[in-house]
Amino acid sequence: MKKIFLTAFCFIAMTLFNGQKHEFLDPPAFNNADLSKAKSLLDENAPAEILYKSVHFGVDPSTGDLRKKVFYRVKIYDKDKAEDWLNLEIPLHKNSGGDEEVLNKIKAFVYNLENGSAVTTKVDKSSKYKSKESKYTTITKFAFPNVKNGSVIEYQYEVLSPFLYAVPQVIIESDTPSLYTEYILDAPTYIAYNVNYTGSLAPKHRMVEEKTMFGMQFKTYRFGYENLKGFKAEKFVKNDINYRTKISAELHSTNLGQLKMHSSSWEEIKEKLYKDEDFGAELKRTKLAKENMPAGISSLPSDAEKADAIFNYVKNTFTWNKDRGIYTEEGIKKLIETKTGNAAEINLFLIMLLREAGLTAEPLIISTVDNGLINLTSPGIVGMNFVLAAVKAKEGFNLYDATAKQSSKNNLPPRDWNQYGVLIAKDKALLMQMANTTSSFNYLTAEAKINEDGSISGTYSDKDTGTYAMFVKESYDENAEKYKKQYKENYSIDFTGIDSKILENGDFESTMKFSSDNLIDKIGKKMIINPMLFLNKNSNEFDQADERKYPIDFISSFTKVKKIILEIPEGYTIESMPKSKKIVTQDKEIEYSYVAEQKGNKLEIISTTKIVSPDYPKEYYPAFKQIWGTASKSENQVISLIKTS
Repeated sequence: MKKIFLTAFCFIAMTLFNGQKHEFLDPPAFNNADLSKAKSLLDENAPAEILYKSVHFGVDPSTGDLRKKVFYRVKIYDKDKAEDWLNLEIPLHKNSGGDEEVLNKIKAFVYNLENGSAVTTKVDKSSKYKSKESKYTTITKFAFPNVKNGSVIEYQYEVLSPFLYAVPQVIIESDTPSLYTEYILDAPTYIAYNVNYTGSLAPKHRMVEEKTMFGMQFKTYRFGYENLKGFKAEKFVKNDINYRTKISAELHSTNLGQLKMHSSSWEEIKEKLYKDEDFGAELKRTKLAKENMPAGISSLPSDAEKADAIFNYVKNTFTWNKDRGIYTEEGIKKLIETKTGNAAEINLFLIMLLREAGLTAEPLIISTVDNGLINLTSPGIVGMNFVLAAVKAKEGFNLYDATAKQSSKNNLPPRDWNQYGVLIAKDKALLMQMANTTSSFNYLTAEAKINEDGSISGTYSDKDTGTYAMFVKESYDENAEKYKKQYKENYSIDFTGIDSKILENGDFESTMKFSSDNLIDKIGKKMIINPMLFLNKNSNEFDQADERKYPIDFISSFTKVKKIILEIPEGYTIESMPKSKKIVTQDKEIEYSYVAEQKGNKLEIISTTKIVSPDYPKEYYPAFKQIWGTASKSENQVISLIKTS
């Protein structure tokens, strides 16, 4: 993208108030008293607290650069629980045209109280190092030395950026409580931005006005927040950044003698993408699709079979290098040569092959879950970071993502399901709602024998299907040993021979043997045991005491089945059977059952949890709380085996 020169501001209406006169960009002098603070008054259990935070964006009219100045002062109460503050990471971006961001003016200190006096440790610039996250992003990292419980860390830096079309998003509401946080954006009046403000917190101090700066008229937006408590995370939320108070800005218009609009519509974005050499130009390389079309495609009888065959060829032939983005980096020709590429290269090549086979296939650009929701009110390419293939069918569009080896038609990795995508068809752009209609299953099966001495041994299987299979497989690929180790850590059972693998149908299964001598209490002639063994619900995951604020998201509808088969030792009988239980919501959206049966010398327990939809409004929270509580009670029933001979 080309460097552009900037603009003033268009602010989304919100209910704010002007407080008393307040000075922005005025960090207080370091106060030794901060070193003596024992805990936060905002949250006495907080491991850290922001004493002062300032993020200041300013447009330099002489160079057209966007200057980002950052100042943080943070108190550390418990360094073992404040690991995120012990290292500083600063991402720097560049584009294919050679424009790049530059980091300068770094100052960083650690303050400690020693023998009643403040001791300052300056962070050595030589301790910084860079890591390349992708072709267009590098992260500069620092580690803060000599941090202890009670330390105060302070840092400030400046980034010069040629990318004025989008001001980076600033999260106002972080996990860490803050005594003071401010956001400032200054731009010449001939430049205008759309400012996107989301979240529930209003600033205590607000200034929106024109003023003279650098000998010319600027428009300034300044917002100050005091005494912010840390954001309270809730379980079963895909990305809680979507619900935090945050501010971002995108270029709206410039007036350099003539008014020029820069705000986009999805249609304008489509036009730009098809003209871009790293997107549309690649899609025009039809010769590459002709030369690399898999054999036998044309003879397949239906479009659905052709689409699936081409998809399977691409996902099994090419390997994703983990780089995201909607633009190609090395190009599709290089992808074909090396068999490795970024998300755009793999899925755009998939689209090319599908089109070559006579199918209607279009790119669907999305923002992945961890990247946040698409801004529906202010369309922009900046927030999009992934591309999928959408193939037209009678019922609509089928979606494919060839970066995931276990994916299939409409069965996408969890990262892809983020409510909306934008279909970039040749003739039009279309905002598409994305709903995961594929159910996932989790089957947990234990077959065990109770031994005369009160020990127990058997086999255990953990099998996942659908979206959950991909989620588990990603965890396994990231660190196979850590993945296997979690079985012992989660259940405190001696598992051996753990074997994890993908099955032919795409399911992911782990099988193992286990033994334990602490699952049974032996008292005289009796053995007391929970027949769920180590698979019982020990707690209610829906245990939130405060009122639920956010929707409940499972990513996928699912059915979880736990099946335990216990062989009763010879000479023992069951004194009393566990009580079976079934509970269903009136709309049949949530269902739980616990069934216990004796079959000869074996006891069979089957616990089933069924969730019909991938997500629910917050009003469903009490129902989940009740059903999970019922499940916990049912699965913690015990039985007595009594020796009769």
